[in-house]
Amino acid sequence: MRIIFFTLGWIFFALGLIGVFLPVLPTTPFMLLALFMFTKSSKRFHHWLYHHRVFGPPLQLWHQHRIIPVKAKILSVSMMSLSLLYIIFFSPIPVWLIIVTGLLMGYGAWFVLSKPSRIPETKMN
Repeated sequence: MRIIFFTLGWIFFALGLIGVFLPVLPTTPFMLLALFMFTKSSKRFHHWLYHHRVFGPPLQLWHQHRIIPVKAKILSVSMMSLSLLYIIFFSPIPVWLIIVTGLLMGYGAWFVLSKPSRIPETKMN
């Protein structure tokens, strides 16, 4: 079973890496999945990814505070909106499928926008 989690970890890592260069493919969700898979399969690669110079800080912010930075929110919601507009105007798919896609993207946008953007300030009394 560990080999399956390990393999999935590398697949999700590869997809996340591709997402760095392709704006239509998200990076962070795939890195979160990769981190989870490495948690189940390899402490060494979990530690490597969690402390990675590029991918580590967003993973640590999510893990510790459930934070999605403003830049990621803007990019995420913008890409979902542009994708939905493309589907509406240029795709020959049925209306019901467009509605389902719009509802799923709406839920994704709500989820992203409902998370904090910065570390909460602690009140000192």
